[in-house]
Amino acid sequence: MSRVSPNSLTTVPNLLSLSRVPLGIVVFAAIAHGLWAAALAVFLLATLTDWLDGWYARRYGLASAVGRSLDPLTDKFLICGTFIYLQSANVGVLPWMVTVVVGREILVTGLRGIVEATGKKFGADWFGKLKTTLQCAAIIAILTLKTFEGTELARWELAWWVLLYAMLVATVGSGIQYVVKAAKLLRQE
Repeated sequence: MSRVSPNSLTTVPNLLSLSRVPLGIVVFAAIAHGLWAAALAVFLLATLTDWLDGWYARRYGLASAVGRSLDPLTDKFLICGTFIYLQSANVGVLPWMVTVVVGREILVTGLRGIVEATGKKFGADWFGKLKTTLQCAAIIAILTLKTFEGTELARWELAWWVLLYAMLVATVGSGIQYVVKAAKLLRQE
């Protein structure tokens, strides 16, 4: 039996990454129809696949160039799409906030392509991972609040606002850090 190449789309880590696309579509549809518990459950499952794909790739030596690009791309699809749908659901996510999130992701993806075209690596760092963690936490918080609206849990709304603004600060900060990092790497040419 032949071993699948780590650069194949059909490795377990890459399939886990790809699963975030249909899972994201389910999250978007659930938000659009006010099915908050379903949106929360599926979003949690999607975030679990993000952790699992990295763990599985490292554990079984399946890290690859395809996975290094596919993982953040599907993360961006899930996160940006969810923020867009939350904004359209009038739950407190404002258009400028979505623009900050989506704009940063487009900028960093473009910079990654430019830098890596020169043969240099331009992967995620701790600040980018913190930004993603805060983005997921803010989404989970609002989906939880909407799921349990009208209960004692709704008293935690302030925590969601704190998470939302912390996420925005981390999003802008990590975007600036990536611009500086890209400029330094491109100057070395």
